[in-house]
Amino acid sequence: MTLHAWTVFLVAVILLCGTPGPNMLHVMTRSMTFGARRSLAAMAGCLTALVFVLAASAAGVAALLTAWPRVFDALRYAGVAYLIVLGIKAWRGAGGPVDLGADTLPRTMSAARLFRGGFVIGISNPKLLLFAAAFLPQFVNRAAPQGPQFAILVVTFAVVESLWYAVYAMSGRTLARHLTRPALRRAFDRATGAVFVGFGLALLGTRV
Repeated sequence: MTLHAWTVFLVAVILLCGTPGPNMLHVMTRSMTFGARRSLAAMAGCLTALVFVLAASAAGVAALLTAWPRVFDALRYAGVAYLIVLGIKAWRGAGGPVDLGADTLPRTMSAARLFRGGFVIGISNPKLLLFAAAFLPQFVNRAAPQGPQFAILVVTFAVVESLWYAVYAMSGRTLARHLTRPALRRAFDRATGAVFVGFGLALLGTRV
């Protein structure tokens, strides 16, 4: 892989990861509710799912999903259902003021549960698998060993994604300071719920 190819990939990934999507929105809302430090578990879940998908794509799993469309559809519909349910919960559970003084996670939201939620959000879009299968090979020199090159691309993607998680997490914490009023929190949560439902419906209407 040439330095030029890696630089082009880096710029593309910075723009791609910085675009607001389910992962970034999930990290921001978790940071807003639990604080940036305690939302690390959610970030880890999202990032684990992302790396898993990228690695699976590099290993050729995308070809399997293309050959077996029922598997693809099952994953796609599961992702749609989860995003819509998450959006409905956010909408219906809106209105509570933001608590900036809590030092421990609520019993109903352990670190393991935060990680699991982030992982499900990250893994719930099977389009990412086929996207990565089409995106990553463009930057690989086929005349050289491909394994190390794919590893560099996956690591680069993961590092950039992590940096954007930090940006969104800190933004969420700043936003929390302005949402101590229940009415503003209700409006934000309902907007968040609508966005999650929108992502789910957009995924449902997508044909890859």
